[in-house]
Amino acid sequence: MTDIVLVFEVHQPFRLRHDFFWENRLFSHLSGEELFQHYFDDKLNRDIFERACKKCYFPSNNILLRLIDQTKNHARKVKVSFSLSGVFLEYCEMFNKDLLESFRQLAETGCVEFIGQTYYHSLASFYQKANEFIDQIKMHQQAIKSLIGYSPRVFENTELLYNNAIVRTVEKMGFKGIFTEGAERILQGKSPNFLYKPTGCEKIKVLLRNYKLTDDIAFRFSSKAWTEWPLTALKYARWLAETPGDYICIFPDYETFGEHHWPESGIHEFLRHLPMEILKHKHLCMSTPSEVLDKYVPVGEIDVPELGATVSWADVKRDTSGWLGNTMQWAYYLSVQRLEPLVKESGDKLLLRLWRYFQVSDHLYYMFTEGGGPGEVHSYFSPYSSATDAYVTAQSAVLDFESRVKRATESANEPFLFYEGKGEKQFTGLMAWSLKGFSKIIKKVSLRSITFHNGNGDFENWVEHSLRNKKLAEKLGKIRLSELRGEDLRKALEKTVRQ
Repeated sequence: MTDIVLVFEVHQPFRLRHDFFWENRLFSHLSGEELFQHYFDDKLNRDIFERACKKCYFPSNNILLRLIDQTKNHARKVKVSFSLSGVFLEYCEMFNKDLLESFRQLAETGCVEFIGQTYYHSLASFYQKANEFIDQIKMHQQAIKSLIGYSPRVFENTELLYNNAIVRTVEKMGFKGIFTEGAERILQGKSPNFLYKPTGCEKIKVLLRNYKLTDDIAFRFSSKAWTEWPLTALKYARWLAETPGDYICIFPDYETFGEHHWPESGIHEFLRHLPMEILKHKHLCMSTPSEVLDKYVPVGEIDVPELGATVSWADVKRDTSGWLGNTMQWAYYLSVQRLEPLVKESGDKLLLRLWRYFQVSDHLYYMFTEGGGPGEVHSYFSPYSSATDAYVTAQSAVLDFESRVKRATESANEPFLFYEGKGEKQFTGLMAWSLKGFSKIIKKVSLRSITFHNGNGDFENWVEHSLRNKKLAEKLGKIRLSELRGEDLRKALEKTVRQ
């Protein structure tokens, strides 16, 4: 028996305003409530989402609901899975709650699994510290639980990005399985149609996408130049039946069904007939990822080092170059990443939310500059006329945002690192990038650290030279010369930096 695992990726980004730079919108005086409209193109986003609802989401959901209902009393049922980004769920709540209800109906059938991912479909898994990656995974778990009524047990990192460090973090969070691409360079001659154990992990298992069979639907379905055109459900089910392995994972974008391939192409008829054609083969069944993980044991090990070997499902290279392959992409990525400590020290929920929208991987995807087939795919998805235009828009928007964050937090030129004495071993692990952050840490850092820095005059030196606030530095100098000690010293510092 071979299990057919059909998973759909469902994501829509909040696209930036095309006129942001060219209409001189930078550094305008705005209230917090106006910032979302300031950066993001609400009309374009709504138009694209409503078109996708009409052409893809509702027709495809209805097809799957009917198929599941037809086989609900059969031994072999129609089963599928979805990976819904948190941003996509926000689209549903903003523009069409009926679509959210449709996904809830699918969940209630018991034949649909929902996969975990990063809420903002981001590259947070690459950040030096895992905190933001973990936070976004938890946010997504909460959203799927509250909106869909499902608790994800299997994880898919953004665009199937995967390496040993990523899977270790995901395992620690309790997931029992993780998806990635069945790329030849990590399989080294092995088949993608079996489970594998990740290097350095004990419990979690790796599920691999069969990209060749997936791309037959996702990219080649409408191509009349393809020697296998037209692709029918009968033909495709036969290919699956002839493919050896414990399971076969077909994992396309959901928009394949009606948006990338329009309804006129026959894609919905293909989706309507495929599950039944699969179930005509007695040695095939349709399963969820969790069922496959429970059913089979790993046949080998997958080793994907963190440096230089990360795998994804993008383009021919199937690496990180779709998002981090040129200097424009790196410049934007680093500009966004470097804002993390300031945004989080601000304590401003709106600024945190906006910063996370800037992390959505699509902004980087649009800056791709290579040609050929991969370039055509990136251009197809991009709302910009060129990669350069995408970069100019995104980079100017994030620089505008950075200026607002720095004003809100009173940011420093260099961070203040809290030690309890001299030497690297005395570092507390705490650091402040702004006056707001400094104020928060003073409340919780050890008295030993406060006494050490206060006695050395470190607080006033940092405030004067990094914050450029001479008046506050003078006040801190007076505290240093006072006889205050212990909690009285802490309270005096708290009060002074708060004023």
